[in-house]
Amino acid sequence: MARWKPDAAQRLMAAALELFEERGYESATVQEITERAGLTKSSFFRHFPNKREVLFDGEAMATTLVEGIAAAPDDVAPWDALTHAFTRVGAIFMTPQRHDFLARRAAVIARTPELREREALKQLGLIAAMIDALTHRSVPDLEARVLAELSAVAFAIAYKRWLATTSSDNFADILRDAIDEVRCVISTT
Repeated sequence: MARWKPDAAQRLMAAALELFEERGYESATVQEITERAGLTKSSFFRHFPNKREVLFDGEAMATTLVEGIAAAPDDVAPWDALTHAFTRVGAIFMTPQRHDFLARRAAVIARTPELREREALKQLGLIAAMIDALTHRSVPDLEARVLAELSAVAFAIAYKRWLATTSSDNFADILRDAIDEVRCVISTT
C-alpha cells in the first residue's frame, strides 16, 4: 500500500505546500494534506506535531549546524567554523533538487503571518544552537553571540539570493560571496 513508502515526510510536505499554494495555509486541513499525500492523520502526527511545522525540517538544520561547527578543525577561527557549518548546511539542504520546493515554500511563508512567525522562531533557535556550539569550542559568550548573529545574516542573504537564481546555481558560491560581504562590512565599520 502506498502509505508505507519510506518518504512519508517528504510526501506530506509536498502535499501541504500544494494545498497552501492553492487555498492558503489557513484553509488547508491536516486531513486534506494526508489525503493528498495518500497517508493517514496518524502518519502526519508521527512526523509533525502540527500543521504549522509541516514546512519546516524540525531540528535537522540546527543539528547539522552544530555538527558542522564541532567538525571544523580545532585551529580555525570561530568565523571559519561557522562558515564550515553553513557550507555543510547548504550542501545538504540547498541542493538543485530542492530549489523549486524551497522557492515555493518561501513564497507561502512570506504571505502567511503564522508561518513567518514560525520561521523567525526557527532562526532564533538556529542562532542559539550556534552560540552553544561556539561556546563549546571555548569562544567567549559575547563573541559567540555576535558571530552567530552575523553568520545568520550572511546565510539569510545567501539563501534569498539563491532562491532568486536558477536551480543550477551553486549555493556554496553564493554563500561564500555573502560571507565575504558581511566580513567586509564588519571590517569597515
